[in-house]
Amino acid sequence: MPLDQQHEIERQQNERGEMSFFEHIAELRKHILRSVLAIAVIGVVAFLNKDFVFNTLIFGPRHADFPTYRALCSISHAAGLGDNMCFTPPVFNLITRQLGEVLMQHLYVSFWIGVIGAFPFIFWEFWKFVSPGLYEKERKAVRGVVSVCSLLFLLGVAFGYYIIAPFSISFLAGYTLEGLEVSPTLDSYVTYMTMFTLPTGLIFEMPIVAYFLAKIGLVGAAFLRNFRRHAIVVILIIAAIITPPDVVSQTLVAIPLYALYEISILVVAKVQRRRERLLAQEESQSRAVIES
Repeated sequence: MPLDQQHEIERQQNERGEMSFFEHIAELRKHILRSVLAIAVIGVVAFLNKDFVFNTLIFGPRHADFPTYRALCSISHAAGLGDNMCFTPPVFNLITRQLGEVLMQHLYVSFWIGVIGAFPFIFWEFWKFVSPGLYEKERKAVRGVVSVCSLLFLLGVAFGYYIIAPFSISFLAGYTLEGLEVSPTLDSYVTYMTMFTLPTGLIFEMPIVAYFLAKIGLVGAAFLRNFRRHAIVVILIIAAIITPPDVVSQTLVAIPLYALYEISILVVAKVQRRRERLLAQEESQSRAVIES
């Protein structure tokens, strides 16, 4: 394309309030830098609070007074079951085998805490970059998407931390053989904790993904219902991938995943009904215009 023709196109875009390719890149760079800064700030705060991050957050499921254990015991007593649902995790020690492993895990944990804490801001920056390219009608249709996505992600992380982590750690730490002492490395423990939380947070976004796929007409409620059996197999495979290789962890992940799948069907069905209602209104208006 000749240079003068390219300049003419850019001039016309500017007159219409549109941005050129390089202006889009520059704008994207600003959003990325602000997101990275948010991750860095929260990560630094986490790094400076080492005792709280490790002893309270990361090592929390190892402690007998972890909220999940106390809640189960309270429910057991309230239901008249005595101590049947009361349990505490097995006692085990963590070890390090490499010099500097504690520091590297400290940096690793601080980074992911930064990502989790900054996720709502990161998604907000992403939305600020994307939304100007949408029509006003499209922006209204997805109003509140930042809040919903952030809420679902944080709910997923909380589910992984308070439900999957304590049950899985208790099961894995208690699964041993005679004469063996369970002494996992710090790296192994932190890796498991990451697997329990981050993937679960992302998977909880399933209804949002289904909503947008339904909006552009790629999926329908009937398709999802017919695909239900296959979805169960896929869910079990996903649960096996993102969790440690034990049935307890996989079951704890598979159940909410299937619930999210059913919720996604309801979301897609609602989108379809709304689209059909709008099409019916447009057809009735067209008939009225033709008849008049």
